Amino acid sequence: MKILTILFAAAALSTAVHAAPFAQGDPKAGRALHDKACISCHVNLLGGDGSKMYTRADRKTKTAQQLAARISGCNANTGAGWFPEDDTHVAAYLNQQY
Repeated sequence: MKILTILFAAAALSTAVHAAPFAQGDPKAGRALHDKACISCHVNLLGGDGSKMYTRADRKTKTAQQLAARISGCNANTGAGWFPEDDTHVAAYLNQQY
């Protein structure tokens, strides 16, 4: 019986973690940061409005962990100067939007 309780608790915790991986982020703040720092680079890379970065068939970011790492890398490469909480806001926005 203890094993079933442990398995049920682990499954419930796992579902909660995957349901909102960027729960600490503010999507509205993330959108403002994204629009200011990301769109122009994505337009230069892919043309159009830049959203193909997120919707293309060969996209490389498919998990929450990969998204967080990609945002952190872009922050460093572009010199955006975001704090870790800013990365989380942008991740919350992108996770919600795409």
